[in-house]
Amino acid sequence: MKWITGWLVQLGLGDKMAAVCADVIAAFGILVFAGLIYIVVRRFVMKGIIRLAKQTRTDWDDILLRERFFQRASHLAPALVIYFMAPLAFGGHESVVAVAQCAAKVYMLIAGLLVADSLLDAVVDVSRSRNLPYKSSVRGFAQAFKIILYIVIGVVILSMIAGKSPAFFIGGMGAMTAVLILVFRDSILGFVAGIQMSTNKMVNIGDWIEMPKYGADGDVIDISLTTVKVRNWDQTIITIPTYAMISDSFKNWRGMTESGGRRIKRALYIDMTSIMFCTEDMLNRFSRIQYISGYIAAKKEELAEYNAECQVDESEVVNGRRLTNIGTFRAYITAYLRNHPKIHQNMTLMVRQRAPTDHGLPIEIYAFSNDQAWVNYEGIQADIFDHILAVVPRFELRIFQNPTGEDFKKIRGRS
Repeated sequence: MKWITGWLVQLGLGDKMAAVCADVIAAFGILVFAGLIYIVVRRFVMKGIIRLAKQTRTDWDDILLRERFFQRASHLAPALVIYFMAPLAFGGHESVVAVAQCAAKVYMLIAGLLVADSLLDAVVDVSRSRNLPYKSSVRGFAQAFKIILYIVIGVVILSMIAGKSPAFFIGGMGAMTAVLILVFRDSILGFVAGIQMSTNKMVNIGDWIEMPKYGADGDVIDISLTTVKVRNWDQTIITIPTYAMISDSFKNWRGMTESGGRRIKRALYIDMTSIMFCTEDMLNRFSRIQYISGYIAAKKEELAEYNAECQVDESEVVNGRRLTNIGTFRAYITAYLRNHPKIHQNMTLMVRQRAPTDHGLPIEIYAFSNDQAWVNYEGIQADIFDHILAVVPRFELRIFQNPTGEDFKKIRGRS
């Protein structure tokens, strides 16, 4: 600075004018040098980092690049140059040094804030790319932390510019608490809900949930501080307030997914007028059905022993114990499902008789398929009932069906 001032004096400037011009030249030189440092960092250092990140096998460095972490961090270099060179250039002007360093610190705080923002986004992306236990609430926590960070950095910057203590502004914010609560109501409720959902493991990204109140029936694709996004099966996207996941009820199908099976629960209705005791001819025919041939033989032996022991008069069919076509039909369905390759054999499997209705006697199948994919599951269920409906007449049973126009035509034709 002395050399620049002396050089300007030799050019014919006065001492004061030479000092002012020297300060201007110094400021310009600092800015040029800071700009050169920034260019070097972006052109050379950044290229080296990008090349290194592409060569590594890990994905976290690629995520940092995608979230512009290193690009934003490069803005710290020129700010550091200005901060440390200001006292060298303006050593005799303490006020100028203070202003320059204050501006540099403000710039570094803003750059650091952007770097922290990118880092938090990268953490969210990493949590989603890996099977972490609390990945569903990471984004909500990250957004809450961002809000706190922005407020803190904002207060620090204001205190630096105004020359006041941060406590001065924090005290002033106390009077605005009611307004802040009103403005950030959804964020506060969402943050609390996110903690509860994370602690209780209520919902994760990828879970299939049903929430009729909001018209949601599909997969969770995003959980943020204020909203939960659900992609319905018709490809529409429903947005649900995060706190509603706590205050309202919803159905999560995660248990079904983790169990390895998907429930089949459907009934067919048998015309009760077709139910009867099995005759000997019927039993002989049923014995030729492979799935229940052993069942028929064992049952005939068991019932013969019982009736003989109880001295049952078999001249009347209502006496003693006898096989019925509906009971044999249920045994056949059970055996058929036990031998079906697409039925989960380690989960509940039963064929039960429900209370009779005006539509007939419900025979309900309760089982689980071992394929959970929706399309495959529907195909498995349809194949099973196709077979059962085709088999019903073999047991001299009839499926109940309300009369149709064709039935009335047949009656009119006979009359």
